[in-house]
Amino acid sequence: MEICSSSPIDPAEVYDTIVKTGAGSVLLHFAVVKPMAAAGGTTESIDYCSIGDSEAELRGIAREMVADFKLEDVIIIRRTGRLNLGDIISLVAASAASSEDAFNACRQGLARLKAMKTIVKEEVFAA
Repeated sequence: MEICSSSPIDPAEVYDTIVKTGAGSVLLHFAVVKPMAAAGGTTESIDYCSIGDSEAELRGIAREMVADFKLEDVIIIRRTGRLNLGDIISLVAASAASSEDAFNACRQGLARLKAMKTIVKEEVFAA
C-alpha cells in the first residue's frame, strides 16, 4: 500500500493492515515534525504539498524495496498539508522473515522518501 494523504497516520491501523503471516520482524518507522532553529526562527509547523504524481513515486519506492530485500509486505504513507510539531510526516513499514531485511528496507525507503521530487515543503516559523 502506497498512499499520499492529508489524513493523520494511525499506527495501530498500519500494524493491523501490514501482512505478517510469515514475518519474524515488522518494522514501522515514523518521521515526525521536529523544531528546527534556522535563520527564520524555530519551526512551528511545515506545509507539505504534492506537485505531481506522488502516489506513483511512492509505488516506485515500494517496488525498489521489494526488489532489493526479502519482504513479505511494504506500506508507505506520505502526509500532505500543514503538520505541526510532533505530527507524523511519513511512515515506512516492512514485514520480513528477518529483522535485517526489514531494517535495511526501511532505511532505504526512508532515504527515498526524503528525496521525493513530487513533495515540496515550506517551513512555518514561530514569531
